Amino acid sequence: MAKIDITEKVVSLAKRRGFVFQSSEIYGGLNGCWDYGPLGVEMLNNIKQAWWKEMTYRENVEGIDAAILMHPRVWEASGHVENFTDPMVDCKECKGRFRADQLEESDCGNKGYKGRKAIKCHQEGKFTEARNFNLMFKTFIGPLEESSSVVYLRPETAQGIYVNFLNVKEASRQKLPFGIAQIGKAFRNEINTKNFLFRTREFEQMEMQFFIRPDEDGKWFDYWKEQRINWFIKYGISKEKLKIHEHDKLAHYAKAAVDIEYEFPFGFGEIEGIHNRTDFDLKRHTEFSGKKIEYFDDQTKERFTPYVIETSAGASRSFMAFLLNAYDEEEVVKENSDGTKSSEVRTVLHLHPAFAPIKAAVFPLVNRDGMQDIARNITEDLRDYMRVFYDDSGAVGRRYRRQDECGTPFCITVDSDTLSDNTVTVRERDTMAQERVNKDNLVEYLMKKIK
Repeated sequence: MAKIDITEKVVSLAKRRGFVFQSSEIYGGLNGCWDYGPLGVEMLNNIKQAWWKEMTYRENVEGIDAAILMHPRVWEASGHVENFTDPMVDCKECKGRFRADQLEESDCGNKGYKGRKAIKCHQEGKFTEARNFNLMFKTFIGPLEESSSVVYLRPETAQGIYVNFLNVKEASRQKLPFGIAQIGKAFRNEINTKNFLFRTREFEQMEMQFFIRPDEDGKWFDYWKEQRINWFIKYGISKEKLKIHEHDKLAHYAKAAVDIEYEFPFGFGEIEGIHNRTDFDLKRHTEFSGKKIEYFDDQTKERFTPYVIETSAGASRSFMAFLLNAYDEEEVVKENSDGTKSSEVRTVLHLHPAFAPIKAAVFPLVNRDGMQDIARNITEDLRDYMRVFYDDSGAVGRRYRRQDECGTPFCITVDSDTLSDNTVTVRERDTMAQERVNKDNLVEYLMKKIK
């Protein structure tokens, strides 16, 4: 199967089954913005909850939820006002705008140049000179649109953690080393958006800033690098599709930086970054705010500015990676009633059960003999513990296929045997194996399987 076909098929399935829709689609859509549908928002929440539990259900990491709008001086201190730019060029022929450092990846537009690589037009002198373009969205607080009321939609969530370092330390009585985690929206006015959810203008980050003694930075950098790649493997990403990319050219604030990259159909792309940000951010906010942001060690009587190890994952990119990793098309051979055999293609999402938007689907085999009532009662009982879907429409085989496309790990069928012995058929998504289980034991059975 061609790599590009996988992306197209996943995008099609995402819309058909209610994972992801184009934002404002009835008006022609808005580039770089996506809406998560009923299954998509459930899966995204599952990913975020798994990350939150992994990062904050420990003794030395606290959680916060900082505001999207912050004092504009925050972004001066962080360097975003001055440095958060991309080089932009215009094509004189197609009038398209492109990042000057990504011309080899981009196609020029119309007027006979459609499908032609932008780098060729650049070599022929059809592009304007590069100019810097700031990626932050600007807006205004209050009734007047004037320079004194300018604020920005945050381009990252990390700064909300740094400015709250002292608040969290005092309120939680934490001692070094400790971390502060948050999940939240960020916004970047990308020149070009592409590759489905990979590069968008509105996205969600899952970040944790770990504050440490400066002489322990190497130990904790290695620790979090290992922890974070193992999290993706734990939830089903195959090791072969992950790699660690070490940065040769570092950002102005970094002492060391690596990316965890996933092999998307278009190539390897970053899904999480781990950075040693040193004491840059806390010192900059000390300088710009006039408020000392330091740590006092009761035992050594030292006062110093902590170093920071950052783990920054994209919730949207992680969602896309888990979705692509789970997508599969299998040939299923079945025996017909006349003894002949035929095959069909089964589309299935092999999602980790913890990430599956629907944990179990419940079917009455037929709509008679009270099977619907039993199935409805099972559905209601399970809803106290997990997301469940009831379906009594069409042949059971078709119902299985619909749930396979949704990534539902278990299907429960109420049949004639249920009426006599209280057991139901539980069909497992990945192997398609079936097992008889007493309906009164379903909660315990499914919870054990999901965990």
